[in-house]
Amino acid sequence: MRFLPDWLIYALAIGAIAFTLFSINPRADVPGLDAAEEAGQLLLPPPSMFDPEVLVDVGPVSSGLGTAFAISRDGWWLTARHVVDECDRVGIVVGQNMALDVRDVRPAPFADLALLRTERAPAALTLDETENDFRVGQRAYHVGFPQGRTGEASSSLIGRETLIARGRYNLEQPVLAWAETGRTEGLFGSLAGMSGGPALDRGGRVIGVTIAESSRRGRIYTASPASILRWLNVQQLEAFGDPPTRLTDTNYGLRADSLRRALAVALVICVADQGEPRRRR
Repeated sequence: MRFLPDWLIYALAIGAIAFTLFSINPRADVPGLDAAEEAGQLLLPPPSMFDPEVLVDVGPVSSGLGTAFAISRDGWWLTARHVVDECDRVGIVVGQNMALDVRDVRPAPFADLALLRTERAPAALTLDETENDFRVGQRAYHVGFPQGRTGEASSSLIGRETLIARGRYNLEQPVLAWAETGRTEGLFGSLAGMSGGPALDRGGRVIGVTIAESSRRGRIYTASPASILRWLNVQQLEAFGDPPTRLTDTNYGLRADSLRRALAVALVICVADQGEPRRRR
C-alpha cells in the first residue's frame, strides 16, 4: 500500500478544479416532485436514435479532483472516465493528508466511465443493474465533492439523451438527463468535482454515475445502469455492495455524509506531470 505525498494533496486541494464538462453558473433551487406525483409518471422508454443530443468538449489532461465510489470491498471503484483518463497517477483520499495510490485504471472505450482498483475498500454501494422500472419524474440524489468539498444535489428524471464527447477522446453514449430540484444547505454555484460520483435512488441503490451538468438548463447527466453493467461485463467483474439505506428529500444529506465517512464515496486525485494543477473544464 502506497500513499501520495502530503505536498501533492495540499497542492491539488488548493486549486478550484472543474471536472464537469459544461460551464457552470449559480442557480436557485426549484420545487421537487413528491412521491405521489412520481408514481403517476410514465415508464422511461428505451434508448432511441431520436433521443436529443448533447455535445461536450473533453479538454486536455490536467491535474484535478473528482469523485469515485466503491462497488466491492475488494477494492473496485467506479468514476467518470474524464476524471482519471491519461493521468500519470491517481489517488483515493482516505483521510486528512492521506491518499491511496490507485494501482489499476480501466477507462471504458464506449462511455464516460472508468474502473479503479485499490487494495481494498472499507464499504461499497449496491448497484441497480436494470432500468426496466425507471419512470420519468423519479428522484435521484447525487453525492460527491462539488468544488472539492462535500455536497449533494437532488434531481428528477427527464428522459434519455445521447452524449457526444469530442476532444481528448471521442465517444457517443446514451445517458440519463435529470432536472436539478434542490441542493443541501450551503452548496451554491458549481457542481464541479461531483463527476464520477453516484446517483442514488430512494432505495439507496446506484442508478447512475454523474458525468456532466448544464447549469444554464438546470440539467445533470449520468451514465446509465446499462452502460455500467456493460463495462463490468466486459471486464468480467461483479459488484458486491453493502445493504442500501433508504433516502428521502430530508435525509439525503445526512446519508451522503455517512457514505463519505465510511469511504464508500471518496475524493479522487488526478496527477498529471505538467507542473502546477490548473483549472479543468
